[in-house]
Amino acid sequence: MDNLTRAQRSYCMSRVRGRDTGPERAVGAALRRLGLNFRRHDQTLPGRPDLTFAESKVAVFIDGDFWHGFRFPSWRAKMSPFWRVKITKNRLRDARNFRRLRRAGWRVVRIWQHQVEADPNRCVDRIVRALAGAPANG
Repeated sequence: MDNLTRAQRSYCMSRVRGRDTGPERAVGAALRRLGLNFRRHDQTLPGRPDLTFAESKVAVFIDGDFWHGFRFPSWRAKMSPFWRVKITKNRLRDARNFRRLRRAGWRVVRIWQHQVEADPNRCVDRIVRALAGAPANG
């Protein structure tokens, strides 16, 4: 069970940022320095991608390692049932939104929080390659 009261948990959860996170700001600033224009959190697209390049049809998601379950199967068993369900639903929703975007002709680039923290330039390079039509993986 949770070691916080309902009010304490509510307060803690209210402090979690869902947009304009540090990794998003770092990648966005680097892209702007390159002179690239993008839209942020486009509500008309599935999953509201963090960054979108409409002309190139490239959608970029910059996902938190915990909330979106980076390597979730390896640490899933350590979670309480509440968090297992929550993160599993997040991962299913992510996969559904990625499929919907791809079916609509969008190229989807997914960048993890730890990747931005380790090497933001490499993340920007992946986006630039996707904009040029090259595979965004790597």
